[in-house]
Amino acid sequence: MLYIENVHKQFDNGFLALEGIDLQIKPGEIVSLVGTSGCGKSTLLRIVAGLDFPTRGAALIDGEVVTRPHPKVGFIFQAARLMPWLTVAENVQFGLQGVSRLERQWRTEQVLQKVHLLNFAQTLPRQLSGGMAQRVAIARALVTQPDILLLDEPFSALDAFTRTQLQDHLLEIWATDRPTLLLVTHDIEEALVLSDRIIVLRPNPGRVHREMAIDLPHPRRRSSLEFQRLKDQLIGELDLSPAAPDLVER
Repeated sequence: MLYIENVHKQFDNGFLALEGIDLQIKPGEIVSLVGTSGCGKSTLLRIVAGLDFPTRGAALIDGEVVTRPHPKVGFIFQAARLMPWLTVAENVQFGLQGVSRLERQWRTEQVLQKVHLLNFAQTLPRQLSGGMAQRVAIARALVTQPDILLLDEPFSALDAFTRTQLQDHLLEIWATDRPTLLLVTHDIEEALVLSDRIIVLRPNPGRVHREMAIDLPHPRRRSSLEFQRLKDQLIGELDLSPAAPDLVER
């Protein structure tokens, strides 16, 4: 279970990025954080990841306060951040420390098969498309078998067709082991396609404005009337927030 309890974050320059964030995220739940630029979405994700520290409050995983990167947590960034001198397989294996060679090989083959890249195991990153590189990043996060997967706008740099493909593929992977997913996105449709629950944050300082439960079965038809109704509702919630045009409607 992931708890975020009364999290405040004030930077050294005095800017208050987050104020009083309280969230409870159940195992296997997919939750998206949406809101305008500057509302603290990525800062909150980094606190959960143990890459940043709250000024007050805490993130807790199974009752343990997060003070450093946690072995139960994987992180997927906006850019794939692959090491260009390593093959696809070597990039995926990089986070496996203290694991036998045979175990590393077996896990790597399993996750590359999940992301449909097993035939590219010996390929260098420069030979991959953007979508393939991001699938390698997903495999690298999954190979440690995390209970919680954090995603910071993981598909925003991709074209619309590739982004849609990877959203659907992420759900296919999630359905196998059902890790908890906490996603930051500016893409309204992406949040609606993926999420069980959407958290709308408002800025100055960042705080929870609204929670929306998305009670639609997967896979979700973007053209359905119910999907469009929820999209209009979410846009309405975001329009109450200053500078709402920063959000992307796709």
